[in-house]
Amino acid sequence: MFPGDKFRLWAISDAHVGTDIQHGRKSLSEAIIHSENGGDDGGQSFDWDICVNLGDFTGSQFPPDDEEGKLVVEQYSASKKHPREHFYDVIGNHDATRHGDNPVQWWFRKWLDPTGENTKFSGVDNLKRPFKVEGTWEHYSFDVGNITFLMLADRNDLPKPIGRGEGKRGGYPAGAISEETFSWWKKKIKENKDRIVITSAHHMIKETTVATGLNEGCDGGYHGRFEDGAPQGASFIYFVGNIPDSGRIESYLDLNQPAMDLWLGAHTHTHPDDVVNGRSHIESRFGVNFANISALTKYHGNTCMPMSRLFTFTKGSDVVEVKCYLHTSDHASQGWYSPAERSLKIRYPFNF
Repeated sequence: MFPGDKFRLWAISDAHVGTDIQHGRKSLSEAIIHSENGGDDGGQSFDWDICVNLGDFTGSQFPPDDEEGKLVVEQYSASKKHPREHFYDVIGNHDATRHGDNPVQWWFRKWLDPTGENTKFSGVDNLKRPFKVEGTWEHYSFDVGNITFLMLADRNDLPKPIGRGEGKRGGYPAGAISEETFSWWKKKIKENKDRIVITSAHHMIKETTVATGLNEGCDGGYHGRFEDGAPQGASFIYFVGNIPDSGRIESYLDLNQPAMDLWLGAHTHTHPDDVVNGRSHIESRFGVNFANISALTKYHGNTCMPMSRLFTFTKGSDVVEVKCYLHTSDHASQGWYSPAERSLKIRYPFNF
């Protein structure tokens, strides 16, 4: 599977395809094309083995519809070197359907479909996955060598203040996971204590990376303010089950540190040099490396700078190299942005 002794993980998020297409930009397919063929502004192509996409496929403030689902699938088809099954997806707050719709989170399950429930629509055939998925659309895992990936879904479909409430408008920014997902996550961490563990979610957790403190998301202009949707927690997982700002994830990581190696999230769109209250995109806390992948969109919000990140694991090494790719030339030249490069220490050397 891997060329030589490297495993290359590409992390992307927040394409908001329905927003960017209104401006003539195919945010998801353009990023894929850049990775495989390079960009028109001089950005180079690069190799990757699998990709994690951390959500917010839709650009709507209303529940997404089938037309935007077809658009996402169409943009994924731009990949010519990587089949659809090389992309592992989680749901973001904008992707949620209303609470009470049947089945729960039908749009994500139909069109993104990480477990292959709806191959006819999504094009995902789990028998063709390079690394087998175990679990459900809400929380699933897969192994790459001695790495275990834990994929956590946002539950923004729940009633307000957690999610969309009874009306159509919402997709409130504050993050939420269910009690079931929280219990599953803790169990999987305990089961994999001798392995490299990477958690992938749409949101970061509190006070880890840029604008993840209370009120920083809305007050900083990163997220829209919805007073009935917990604006104080707009930039991180604010709800675990029905409990707001409980600190349960943070407490678990604190009491068991180091419990895992990497937390990959996104949700807060910003440029790669942004720092809020001393926190940048990549920081360490509880013995864990936290990385805000940020956004592919250029037009969904006021603080967007299209970018993605490449994580390179080397056989026998406990250091992960991280590079940031700029998909436009708005912030700096398209391609690799060297000021954002990082080397991260993990608990165990990578092996496969």
